[in-house]
Amino acid sequence: MKGGASSYGYSAKRRWRGLVIGVLGLVILSMLVPLVFLLGLHNGFRSAGYPSEQQRPTSESRIGYDKYEVRDAWNESEDVLRNFTNNAKNKTFGRGSKHNSQATEVPPRSIAQSLPVKNNTNVDAAVGLPLYAKDVVDDIGKLCEFKFGSYCHWRQEHREEMKDSMVKKLKDQLFVARAFYPSIAKLPRQDKLSRELKLNIQELERVLSESTTDVDLPPQIAKKLQRMEAAIAKAKLFHVECNNVDKKLRQIYDMTEDEANFHMKQSAFLYQLAVQTMPKSLHCLSMRLTVEYFKSPPNDMKLSMAEKSTDPMLHHYVIFSNNVLASSVVINSTVMHSKESVNQVFHVLTDEQNYFAMKLWFLRNTYKEATVQVLNMESLKLDNHSKATLLHLSLPEEFRVSFHSVDSPPMAPIRTEYMSIFSHSHYLLPKIFQNLNKVVVLDDDVVVQQDLSALWSLDMGGKVNAAVQFCSLRLDQLKKYLGENGYNKNSCAWMSGLNVIDLARWRNLNLTETFQRLAREMTTHEESIEAVALRASLLSFEGLIYAIDGGWILSGLGHDYGIDIEAISKAAILHYNGNMKPWLELGIPKYKHYWKKFLSREDQFLSECNVNS
Repeated sequence: MKGGASSYGYSAKRRWRGLVIGVLGLVILSMLVPLVFLLGLHNGFRSAGYPSEQQRPTSESRIGYDKYEVRDAWNESEDVLRNFTNNAKNKTFGRGSKHNSQATEVPPRSIAQSLPVKNNTNVDAAVGLPLYAKDVVDDIGKLCEFKFGSYCHWRQEHREEMKDSMVKKLKDQLFVARAFYPSIAKLPRQDKLSRELKLNIQELERVLSESTTDVDLPPQIAKKLQRMEAAIAKAKLFHVECNNVDKKLRQIYDMTEDEANFHMKQSAFLYQLAVQTMPKSLHCLSMRLTVEYFKSPPNDMKLSMAEKSTDPMLHHYVIFSNNVLASSVVINSTVMHSKESVNQVFHVLTDEQNYFAMKLWFLRNTYKEATVQVLNMESLKLDNHSKATLLHLSLPEEFRVSFHSVDSPPMAPIRTEYMSIFSHSHYLLPKIFQNLNKVVVLDDDVVVQQDLSALWSLDMGGKVNAAVQFCSLRLDQLKKYLGENGYNKNSCAWMSGLNVIDLARWRNLNLTETFQRLAREMTTHEESIEAVALRASLLSFEGLIYAIDGGWILSGLGHDYGIDIEAISKAAILHYNGNMKPWLELGIPKYKHYWKKFLSREDQFLSECNVNS
């Protein structure tokens, strides 16, 4: 029994001894860790707080689908954000609803890290078509506008005063003090200065642990900063070992640069996210109209509408849109400035989700004597139509293009424009409107300021598409993607927004089949359908574009803050191409009223959804 008790007591003592040793080890470790940071021994490791830019390859692209900029700007972010952007494929309201959240997957990066408003899986595929030689990339690749497009203009206009400038200054002083402290502590007969530095370091650490902005700082912080600066000035008088100081200062430089890059990309991502997201008020309006439609379905079977919608003698306007307000403003502004509205017929092509909201809205609101027909793209039955995918509504695609002006010197700042072009849905126009010979296609981000009746008397000389040309981009600059032969290399690109279409000539030339054949030939697993649409559209209409006078339409109101007010007042049509659509909170304020004045402000649903607020 005694032997057993003795053995039990001995094992108990061993357990207690092990426990005591473990506790002592933890205490010593807890003391050593702060000491390691205080002495700067951890500086041999690179800060991992922010993504580094140094090893990231630079793209040569100069034209990008803005949908991809988010991917690239947030390339190092969590998979959650990556999945969110990919899910934005369901075309929301980036382009207001037009294009800012376009289909297909979002690519991981894009033009010099550019990003399109809708998505795809490859970085260079859907993004790029080069405009510049490779040797120019180094000079312009780091420019904000080149990387992030209109976000840079928006950031400049909405720059806010820093609320933590003093906090940042204290952090800088703390880093410098930590850099000098290990070397000063080793000097003989400098214990007083060493203690002074140590006390100041501890004091600033305590203050910064409790403060994130300047308003959180204690009232006597200026004196604390003066004491720290005085101690650092004394330390600089001694000849100290440079390695530690150099390492510390390089670290603060790297951290500051990485932090600035991180916040730039984060801000650009959030900006693009806001651009691609349907505003809450517009979502409310669409839902309220849809619910109201099914509560008491209106009697919309009007024989006169059916007759007018197929009468080739009338003036037919086509609008692709999933935005109730945007399409309403286009129609209202067109009718308000027309000399005769009785012969105007508007065809609004939308998707199934917004069809009933559109239907009720245009039944509740009248536009003088004009007729409005709403069509659901997803329910149309077209002859000889084999690809059901084309029956999904796709809005005009927008691409961000960076370029030098033709007459500018090589080192002049680049310009950034947003070029919109037909989507796959536009190539169904001859089949949808089989009884019509001519239509005018308007994007839903335009505002009409003059009578458009003169467009119907245009002699297009056998051309199919009357459009504004975009000669900053020529087909020769895209030969890497379009091939070498079969087109005039000096031909200009063209833009959607305002297009007069000769449907009879279109049918004779079988342009729809030509586009679909080119799209099939150009499609790869790594390229987005938006990039394919751009290339196939340019080749399909090559030699068939009738150049409209530039005075008909003024573009850039969705991204350019510097448009002359006099030019705006003279333009027949204002085009809000770009990310900052007038119905978004991010829209350019001084251009918004040109759009808002055509809203039906007295409508009950607008008030209930705070659309006018």
